Amino acid sequence: MHLQLTKKEIADIKQLCALSETKGRLSPALLNIIYKKKWFKLFVPKEQGGLALPLMDALQLEEQLAAIDGSLGWTVTLCSGANFFAGFMDQQKIGKLFYATKICMGGSGAVTGIAEQTKTGYVVTGRWKYATGTPHLTHFTANCVIHRNGKPVLKEDGTPLIRSFYFKRSEVKLHNEWKAMGLKATASHSYSVNKLQVKAARSFLIDVTHATLEHSIYTYPFMPFAETTLAVNTLGMTNHLLDEAAAVFAEKKLNNAVIIKAQKEIAAMRTAFYTIVEQSWNELINKNKLSAKTTKQISTISRQLVKLCRKHATEVYPYCGLSYTAETSDLNRVFRDLFTASQHALLNKV
Repeated sequence: MHLQLTKKEIADIKQLCALSETKGRLSPALLNIIYKKKWFKLFVPKEQGGLALPLMDALQLEEQLAAIDGSLGWTVTLCSGANFFAGFMDQQKIGKLFYATKICMGGSGAVTGIAEQTKTGYVVTGRWKYATGTPHLTHFTANCVIHRNGKPVLKEDGTPLIRSFYFKRSEVKLHNEWKAMGLKATASHSYSVNKLQVKAARSFLIDVTHATLEHSIYTYPFMPFAETTLAVNTLGMTNHLLDEAAAVFAEKKLNNAVIIKAQKEIAAMRTAFYTIVEQSWNELINKNKLSAKTTKQISTISRQLVKLCRKHATEVYPYCGLSYTAETSDLNRVFRDLFTASQHALLNKV
């Protein structure tokens, strides 16, 4: 899927992204474009005002956005990924929540909360880091260990029961702690709740067996879904870095063999990545589930792609010169964005 943007629109978006970088959050004008294009609702059903994209189309769109700007691509990916949770919530209880044009959920995958079970719901206490898009989030999602009578509830295998929750913006306390070197406009601050009473309907399980909507995307396992969406962000940012570096090499009349090699190897890995993703989607459609073999292939190719992108980025950047270490340069910004994104634990298994 292509963004279907004109050159002028892309140029205007890049200017808004640069402004967002200085402000430490996506600008209102940039957010208005996102709302108009429905980029936060990539996986929300069409009848609820979403795009309901197949995985391949969504990944290609996220890659292209990340290639325009790291913070833009990352925010759209993480926020559309949180809105994806619509497919696991009680549809009768949430009503028309996701029909809203500016609905935007976001949060953390870390299990750093406790939810004490009550007769009518839960009392939740916890603090979570790195909620992408905090300035514009309408709701915050969080994972919690379930307690009953002050003790963890255990599953059949003896491990703690974990459930996901969502809170209204007015119910959380924000902590402006995002001081990362890159992805500045993602404004990925922390948030907390203290003894917050929530109804049982605000809890859900992100699992294909608990999907409440029929779109195929909700039967695609969450782990490979998350792995692929993060991988294409690294891919997009790396291609942006190589484009910026190529311009520097041309200006300095340097031998660009290292860039050509990087672009060739990454393009080949990109093709392999999307081939496996497409095969997995077809398998899902035909068999209604992914095999363990396919799931492992997705995990492996996602990590290989990310590792290759980082390798070439670190090989190319040192040739560009000291002036491109200035934070004001586009090349430096995309380098900082790329290696801030690299700290996400999901794709960092050795």
